[in-house]
Amino acid sequence: MPSPCPCGASTDHARCCGPYLSGERPAPNAEALMRSRYTAYTLGHEHYLRATWHPAHRPDSLNLAEDGATKWLGLEIKACRSIDASHATVEFVARYKIGGRAYRLHETSRFVLEDGRWLYTDGDIHPK
Repeated sequence: MPSPCPCGASTDHARCCGPYLSGERPAPNAEALMRSRYTAYTLGHEHYLRATWHPAHRPDSLNLAEDGATKWLGLEIKACRSIDASHATVEFVARYKIGGRAYRLHETSRFVLEDGRWLYTDGDIHPK
């Protein structure tokens, strides 16, 4: 039975972010990578997050297992901008709860296309 994709797209996970997380194919653009990375956070796929993080910016570890108290609630894509053929930004708001308290992360993320694969580099967090 199809299950909705955590990224909020109107298709099921197996046809949305699933093929990217499984390594079947790379995300075709920065927005798809952003959505799949959000999905990876919701499912605890640390390996995928590290694999899609540009090596120059990748943290040594994420420790998602220690972050088990986070409940991801939803993703809203605010804007996607192509800077040139190999650079793009995605502005998003991710909502989550920790210990019953609600939070939101509003960020403009930067992405780069290298060797046919989009990678997350870094981002600017928007203040409340």
